[in-house]
Amino acid sequence: MAEVDQRVSYERDATNPDLITLTNVRNFDWQTEEDATEHWETRTVVLSKLSGVDVTNSYWMGPLIAHTLVSFRFEDDRPLAFSFEIRKEDGESFSALAGFFRRYELSLIAAEERDIIYTRSNARGEQVYLFPISNLQQHEVRSLFESYLTAADDLNAKPAWYNTLISNCTNIIFYMARIVSGDRLPWDYRIWVSGWLPNYLYDVGMLDAAPEKDNQPWSMNTWYERAHINPKAKGFDNQANQLTSVSRDKNSRNFSQQIRQDIPIPALANSQASAEAKAKSTAQASN
Repeated sequence: MAEVDQRVSYERDATNPDLITLTNVRNFDWQTEEDATEHWETRTVVLSKLSGVDVTNSYWMGPLIAHTLVSFRFEDDRPLAFSFEIRKEDGESFSALAGFFRRYELSLIAAEERDIIYTRSNARGEQVYLFPISNLQQHEVRSLFESYLTAADDLNAKPAWYNTLISNCTNIIFYMARIVSGDRLPWDYRIWVSGWLPNYLYDVGMLDAAPEKDNQPWSMNTWYERAHINPKAKGFDNQANQLTSVSRDKNSRNFSQQIRQDIPIPALANSQASAEAKAKSTAQASN
């Protein structure tokens, strides 16, 4: 299918390893759930400018099942989203049962949020929530980004199968995050119940329990209320197919800003000790 028929690849600048140029970054203009104007673009990012990570959960069949995406924020630039998806053929639809039996090839998509989030919240009408992850250091964010580059290399070298239980959009992210943060992310059954991933992040102190100046702890219900992006994205003008690439970039930036309204964006931690201490304190407050 058009939205998965290209594979993301990248090149690292020979003189500056912080400069990464990605090829086949998806930036479609979605008109309906199935119709879009295709744009596969090249985008250069600066790893030293990484400023944070957001996890987005999109619910499409009840509260237990969600598709999970990860967005990387940059200083002075719009976010870049990554999503593990099935590489559907024309006319093929997803079946969780079929996903147990090597039916779907696994695909990694790099995309602008105005594409890969908008198509879920606006074109498809899924319920979408964006959660900024707290208590991370810059090197952890960078390592997680690098793990996506490694995943792209691996999938381009040798295709892999999607598996509903052990190799899906959520637990692959968890496996990669464990490499970065180790025991800070303990094993938990909610890794396999993707709809409950935000609650898991809350309980382990990765969502700030008191993000506002009055220091009043947010409940998980408050987080879901604030993180719900559908009301914020409603009516967003995404018909950018007639725009120049510069105007399309501005459109992307505007969408990413709009869906983050009323969501406090945490600063990166200065040290491992402070990150772990704050996460422990946050977990205690949330529980």
